[in-house]
Amino acid sequence: MEALIIPAILIILILVLLMVLFTFIPVGLWISALAAGVNVGIFTLVGMRLRRVIPSRIVNPLIKAHKAGLGLSTAQLEAHYLAGGNVDRVVNALIAAERAAIPLKFERAAAIDLAGRDVLEAVQMSVNPKVIETPIVSAVAQNGIELRVKARVTVRANIDRLVGGAGEETIIARVGEGIVTSIGSSVSHADVLENPDVVSQTVLNKGLDSGTAFEILSIDIADVDVGKNIGAQLQTDQAEADKRIAQAKAEERRAMAVAREQEMKAKVEEMRAKVVEAEAEVPKALAYAFREGRLGVMDYYNLQNIIADTKMREYIAGTAKGDETDPRIPKK
Repeated sequence: MEALIIPAILIILILVLLMVLFTFIPVGLWISALAAGVNVGIFTLVGMRLRRVIPSRIVNPLIKAHKAGLGLSTAQLEAHYLAGGNVDRVVNALIAAERAAIPLKFERAAAIDLAGRDVLEAVQMSVNPKVIETPIVSAVAQNGIELRVKARVTVRANIDRLVGGAGEETIIARVGEGIVTSIGSSVSHADVLENPDVVSQTVLNKGLDSGTAFEILSIDIADVDVGKNIGAQLQTDQAEADKRIAQAKAEERRAMAVAREQEMKAKVEEMRAKVVEAEAEVPKALAYAFREGRLGVMDYYNLQNIIADTKMREYIAGTAKGDETDPRIPKK
């Protein structure tokens, strides 16, 4: 009985060991590589496991590269994988570039991929240019008429400038600026409506793709709409502002005149008060003159007659009203 148990345990241990070995060592992947003509050692696959590299992420792209005639090594692909790159996308981009006769080396493709750009999309855009549609750009001609323009920019990826080159947002911004400048230099909006190609050619000749990851092939004006009369609106606003300034100044002058009038009235009232105060002293002065003997009764009557004559003459001349209490002055 014991003679049967020991061989069974050994067989189970061997099976478990083989299962662990086949799980740790991708034998099937190793056989696929050998069948494809790619020389990948079994210990190389074990080393990938120890370096925490998924062997299939390296071997499968290596098989594609070998079939496409690319001279790539396991060390190159593994280093790019450990750096955080997408090995499969880089290999696909190299194969596409090779088929399109685009000069692209592995180092350049790996740098583009690590920079965060889609290297495969860049290669595809080099073969099949992309059309970027700008938002509506508002510009004003010299005659004050607003034009709303939409353009389509055909660009091709520039592989050499993908690392460090500006993106689509810069292209759109530069094209919009060029459209505004070109329309702003036009004498009339009718010139732009008559020949919109002038705008596209002017913008295209400015070299707007400098420092970007793209090469501008063409700029086409897709739509031109006439907007507001900005010049007339600005003139209206300026006239309204001038009117308000003039009204404010007039109101200021009126307020100053009213203040001066009030000041003069106050001075007149002050002078009247002084006159009344001085007239109040006259009876006192007369009484004092009577007491001192400096003024007699006849002098007083003569003074009253002079005052009455003066009032009568003023009344006849029309410069003053007659004293109704004086019997010598005719009534009106």
